[in-house]
Amino acid sequence: MRHFGHISAVDRAGLFLQEPCEFTVDSPAPLLSVALGATLYSPATRPRLADDVLKRAARGVVSMVLCLEDSIDDSEVDGAEANLVTHFADLDARATGADLPLLFIRVREPEQIPDLVRRLGPASRLLSGFVLPKFTAERGALFLEALTEAERASGRRLFAMPVLESPELMHRETRADTLTGVADTVDKYRDRVLALRLGVTDLCSAYGLRRAPDMTAYDVRIIAAVIADVVNVLGRADGTGFTITGPVWEYFPVQERMFKPQLRRSPFLEGEAEGLRTALIEHDLDGLLREIALDRANGLQGKTCIHPSHVMPVHALSVVSHEEFSDAQDILRPERGGGGVLRSAYTNKMNEVKPHRAWAERTLRRAEAFGVARENVGFVDLLSAGLAE
Repeated sequence: MRHFGHISAVDRAGLFLQEPCEFTVDSPAPLLSVALGATLYSPATRPRLADDVLKRAARGVVSMVLCLEDSIDDSEVDGAEANLVTHFADLDARATGADLPLLFIRVREPEQIPDLVRRLGPASRLLSGFVLPKFTAERGALFLEALTEAERASGRRLFAMPVLESPELMHRETRADTLTGVADTVDKYRDRVLALRLGVTDLCSAYGLRRAPDMTAYDVRIIAAVIADVVNVLGRADGTGFTITGPVWEYFPVQERMFKPQLRRSPFLEGEAEGLRTALIEHDLDGLLREIALDRANGLQGKTCIHPSHVMPVHALSVVSHEEFSDAQDILRPERGGGGVLRSAYTNKMNEVKPHRAWAERTLRRAEAFGVARENVGFVDLLSAGLAE
């Protein structure tokens, strides 16, 4: 699979200076952690689950979570597990690995992990790993031990994606100890932890909060403070950090607006782009676009998504621009190893080699997964191409 692999090779060649790379479930973990992109969640109870997975893969989804936790009622768990086993067998019979996104199962309890891997049987080869909810040091260790057990039994690599969403993380008096405990736990299982996910909906619930579609997670100050501390402890660029994914955007219906649209007109002034801008605003996606930009500015990559309409905006904004690529290449040139300051090729900024090195390395990792846009190709072009297929 590859990002934008659902559009034609001719169209990709016109959009990308460097095309997104191909990857599989067996690709190196550092690449997969960046390539997750917009991870689409789906309740495991869906009656046509296998068809849904194939349909979404054909439209550009590269990672999905099939959920046995908060998206379904407590009484539905047994039926949802059986549904997963049935549809994984269906996918195993109908599809090759290249036809499928990275598939994860969100469980409720540690014992579900080895049990599900056993019940999936040969179809477990399609499984990339598990999402571990309400992750703390004590609870997380049990999940990760269960994952290790399932790996041994299946003979396959299985990844964990812990979700940071516990009240202990939200409360100031317990946050530091909680983060330290989580850091120690995931470090022991570093080769199995693909990414850390932020469960902002659960975090908000500790205070009875819910952000409006006109606002981002960063406008809710108490949530912004948690995100900052999570990145501070777990997202460092010194080799100790992990990929941390952006919080879910939970809006997709049309609602009456309280505030004016946040989406600038200027990128949308040519051709049919104004219509695209209107459609994005009508579906409350201008707030999503702003939040994605703020995710990136705050050190987060990818995003949890609950609606297919969110996927292509996340991917289009994840493509490395020609300007970013130019700056990153200049900073990382071997002859710049001694440091120094240089004017960017776009003559609009300072590139300071040593302080900007970690940013440049992260940018080139994103370029490998999402590609580099041609000089005159922007977000609107990428989004339009992705949605047209």
